[in-house]
Amino acid sequence: MTCVTGTLKLYNNNYFMPFFFKGGFMKIFRSVIGALLVLASGASLASNQWYIGATQGIFSVGDGDHWAGHIDIGQVGLQLGTNLTDDLSVEVGYSTNFKRDDFDIASLSGLIWMGDNANKYQPYVLVGTNRYSFDDEQGLPIDHYHSQMVFGFGVGSNIAEDFQLRADIRMMAGQSENEDDFGLQVSFNRFFDTGSSAAAPLVVAEVEPIAVRQVAEPKIKTVSIQLNVEFEFDSSEVLTIYSDQLEVIAAGMLEHNDIVLVLEGHTDSLGSDSYNQDLSLRRAESVKLKLAEEYGISIDRIDTQGYGEVNPIASNESSEGRARNRRVIGEMSFTEVVTN
Repeated sequence: MTCVTGTLKLYNNNYFMPFFFKGGFMKIFRSVIGALLVLASGASLASNQWYIGATQGIFSVGDGDHWAGHIDIGQVGLQLGTNLTDDLSVEVGYSTNFKRDDFDIASLSGLIWMGDNANKYQPYVLVGTNRYSFDDEQGLPIDHYHSQMVFGFGVGSNIAEDFQLRADIRMMAGQSENEDDFGLQVSFNRFFDTGSSAAAPLVVAEVEPIAVRQVAEPKIKTVSIQLNVEFEFDSSEVLTIYSDQLEVIAAGMLEHNDIVLVLEGHTDSLGSDSYNQDLSLRRAESVKLKLAEEYGISIDRIDTQGYGEVNPIASNESSEGRARNRRVIGEMSFTEVVTN
């Protein structure tokens, strides 16, 4: 998910390069983007999550053909990537030096994620390649190009819903004697979901399972009322838009004083298991207090349970799915006699 950036000794245009790295810098950069699009289209059924991010890196570079001595290079840039699976991401990046105008870098990288993606911090291994453009130091209209393999490891963290912060250390090696170059890079990414999610279920449903014995006798019907309250990210506050649902539940409980309501709290997969378990119970307790304080329902008639993230009803890979999983649900049933 980060743009792999870095620099190494830069060779002139007459140095032998593989066929993929021949030609102008922008031609190579377009080829890198094309490679990512081909990979992403092949995995379109597995993931519809893309991200774009800003990067900043500092790289340590030894002696080169176009400079003498040790230099440190600072790069800023942008990256574009996609999650092919839960454990694999592919991205392209472009960066430039913010203190000088003679370094430009294009990159193609693969990230292998380790551990549980629900954890706050998740490590990863990075493998990729860089393509460098370096202007001739004498001011001549000559660009020098060089390619390099990149290996690294780092850690990422979901600092908010759809936002990620990453940091890693990278080692670069290529056709050069200074094969111990290394760098540090930090990136800030924003995720986007191109898929769509299903609408939330309807709250109230009525069923008539008991048939009329005689034409003159009244009908008996069973009424089921369902409660589905959704929550904002990392919140247990009951939003006012669910007042109508709570009012229907309260009216049924006031009319049928033998009903005991069970409220089940749930969360999405972001955060640790223990934190989500506590958050799900707090959400159920918030709905319970709302029914007691605003509608006069005895708290002894309401039981609460917390299930954390273990019972999702939608995929946690999209923001829409996670929003549906942050919920408190409940259901009550009673029978009524229809006289007409």
